[in-house]
Amino acid sequence: MKELVLLVADKNAQFALQGALERPEALGIRSITFEFRVHVGRDGGARRSGPEMLLLEKQRFSHGLLILDFEGSGSDLQTALDLENQLDRRVQSGWKDCGKAIVIEPELDAWMWGSDNAVEETIGWQSGKSVREWLRGNGFTFHPNEKPLRPKEAMEAVLRELQKPRSSALYRQIAGKISLRRCTDPAFQRLRQQLTTWFGIAK
Repeated sequence: MKELVLLVADKNAQFALQGALERPEALGIRSITFEFRVHVGRDGGARRSGPEMLLLEKQRFSHGLLILDFEGSGSDLQTALDLENQLDRRVQSGWKDCGKAIVIEPELDAWMWGSDNAVEETIGWQSGKSVREWLRGNGFTFHPNEKPLRPKEAMEAVLRELQKPRSSALYRQIAGKISLRRCTDPAFQRLRQQLTTWFGIAK
């Protein structure tokens, strides 16, 4: 039996999370066996039937994670955490303490903006300005934590400027370089806490 199955909403999420899970020490966990499943219905489909699809994997995996973006989920709930709590009840009805939902606000792309250096090195940014300075000059606004309010559109704009395609492999490369210990995104912190609860390194 493998240790973890992750049901995600798209390939970008799969590759970003794979890049993180390939760095177990940076997550504060031991090396684990894991596999991904990608929901064909994207975020909305993952919200509607993700818990039930995840339960189908219970005989093959000891733990299960459902991960999706709040944006695009089609939820009528107020916040990502409200939706996460609702999905947790559905996931844990089958998995008990070995299952968890993570809903990212607004979307996983925000995790990619944890470090200018990681983004710039990965995409080959050569401008005299930092990538964030360039984005501000092109009308993008930022949270107080210095992440773009529209993280996916920001990444798309930067890649268009460089005439590079937006690819899942790019997400894996960035996730392989950013600091996983210093990431302050609430959803990422909940993910990291859950992983350390399940797979933390024994003291």
